Amino acid sequence: MTTDLNVLASKLTEVLSGKMVALEERLGELTLVAKASDMAEVLTRLRDDAGLRFELLIDLCGIDYSAYGSDISEEGRYLPDEEAAASYPKRFAAIYHLLSVTHNARLRVRIFAEDDTMPVLDTVTGIWPVANWFEREAFDLYGIVFVGHPDLRRILTDYGFVGNPFRKDFPLSGHVEMRYDPEQKRVVYQPVTVEPREVTPRIVREETFGQN
Repeated sequence: MTTDLNVLASKLTEVLSGKMVALEERLGELTLVAKASDMAEVLTRLRDDAGLRFELLIDLCGIDYSAYGSDISEEGRYLPDEEAAASYPKRFAAIYHLLSVTHNARLRVRIFAEDDTMPVLDTVTGIWPVANWFEREAFDLYGIVFVGHPDLRRILTDYGFVGNPFRKDFPLSGHVEMRYDPEQKRVVYQPVTVEPREVTPRIVREETFGQN
């Protein structure tokens, strides 16, 4: 396995010279990091180069690194791990899991959005059409906008949903709730009425649980 990864790493370095931000091995798999401005070229090369041939996109997901590596202090506030924070300078990223049937190889690609306030990346639906629904999911849950997507709209939440539920700063109870109003004969939205509940077992709770 290590030998195979070394061969793949050498080929990636050869093909993508100057286009890789980082290449790391973890959990028996390589992760390639590329800039958002280079993503179309990098991903196209990964698909088309004869020595790589990552024909299949098997998964695409968004991720929010805003509290990555953090711990909870005695006051109940998050304390960031400086080393972890330095490894992830931007908040939002898209992760692409690729498979080469030709060479029986897998690769993970991480691309960070440059703007934390409005995360934007290029769509890869022109490279792997299967990315269509994956990108809609990342847009819905994380608010990552994929420029050039043919039909970028919510896919899991309803059309009137407020916010992006997988962001670290999204409240567990949400912002609004919906119900059917028999008098108005339609679905209406209203402030959340569900009381917060402590669902973490006492044996694994922090001493400051529920205080912040």
